[in-house]
Amino acid sequence: MEAVSEKITLDNQLTDWYFTNRDQLMSSSNSVFNSVRPAAMESFRKLGIPDSSFENYKSTNIPKVFLSPLHKYIEQRKILFAVEDLFHCDIPELDTELVLLVNGWFYENRPRLQVLPGGMIIGSMAEAAKEYPDLIKQHYSKYADYEKDGLVALNTAFAQDGTFIYVPKGAGGDRAVQIVNVLLSPEDLFVQHRNLVIVEDNATARVVVCDHSLSARHFLTNSVTEIYLGPNSHLDYVKLQNENDNSNQIATSFVHQERGSDAVFNTITLHGGLIRNNVYTRLNGEGASNQTLGLSLVDETQHIDSYTFVDHAAPNCNSHQNFKYILDDQATAAFTGRILVRQNAQKTIAYQANNNILMTSEARVNTKPQLEIYADDVKCSHGATVGQLDPNAIFYLQSRGISKREARLLLMYAFGHEILNKISVEPLRVRLSDLVDKRLRGELSRCNSCPLHCQETC
Repeated sequence: MEAVSEKITLDNQLTDWYFTNRDQLMSSSNSVFNSVRPAAMESFRKLGIPDSSFENYKSTNIPKVFLSPLHKYIEQRKILFAVEDLFHCDIPELDTELVLLVNGWFYENRPRLQVLPGGMIIGSMAEAAKEYPDLIKQHYSKYADYEKDGLVALNTAFAQDGTFIYVPKGAGGDRAVQIVNVLLSPEDLFVQHRNLVIVEDNATARVVVCDHSLSARHFLTNSVTEIYLGPNSHLDYVKLQNENDNSNQIATSFVHQERGSDAVFNTITLHGGLIRNNVYTRLNGEGASNQTLGLSLVDETQHIDSYTFVDHAAPNCNSHQNFKYILDDQATAAFTGRILVRQNAQKTIAYQANNNILMTSEARVNTKPQLEIYADDVKCSHGATVGQLDPNAIFYLQSRGISKREARLLLMYAFGHEILNKISVEPLRVRLSDLVDKRLRGELSRCNSCPLHCQETC
């Protein structure tokens, strides 16, 4: 009963926050965002924050991360720092186009929208909604269903800014777009940003998302990302979560794929407190292909929860899900993967796996792979494993002169290599492999070595 009471209180507080600030929200935002705010808020009032009574959230205590007093801002706070110093600790070898968000808003000291050679547009989501409203209206809130998830509804009701990427027909190439989400504040903070990626017919996009918290504060992020892939388009999407252990993150992504499109969506989790990753994929056109992957390294009292839903809505489509966890100390994890094959989705090939290594007897994982098939000409499989490092393999490596510690590290690294190897951009793959190796060795800081020279102004 106490948990139910807490949830009702939280729902009421967030609802009151909306209605108290509604006029300011509307007046400071754009017509595209504002057009769906009222309906999204009504959905949130019905659904509220998901708790253990929601089947898809039963393994993660979402209301808990909303209980801490967190500052919520309707207007952007000015935080200035030297952008050129940002990646001294990150991936300097990667030649990217940079998009920088600070506490959910586009960093004001950079051009709000950039039109690159070939017609690609990157920058602020709020600015794009003003400059290209017709384009945004075609896709905004078309794939993120706020009527089924209270967290998506909450984000839609309050969204003000985020990242926008548009790749026109036949455009794109090897150059990646790097989105950096920085949390930087002298006080505990609640952040919600909204992102939209549009890749049109026969276009290619490579996107790298880096999540960092650079202040020793409590943060909660509730982000929503919508991705549209036109016919015969291609997307490589890598998300790196490397925030401090006081940072909690709920990241929900929707990937909509048309005929012949191909997507690789890869999430690497190195640090964070409570993390919930939702990835919804709809294969909406014949011949579409998707890989949704994840590698998570968790220790101490961290918690990671991944939920995936692949909707095979067209025939001759392929999907491949592979999530791997390494849990140490008292860490906990959960995985729920669902594959839906609709009646007309004949010739579907779908694969789903969740493999887990528990380094201690205190670590815990709940895993639930699922298949729901209504077509009769398909090849589908799913499975999960939970175990420890193979003592025979450790002994074999020791017999070859390798110390026990190094043998364990080698086996853990080999376990995660399958996921890392799917990263197509070589400099990024090399750098992330190095970060994973350091994380396994306990040498990776939580991005506190970035030499930022920060100044906050009110």
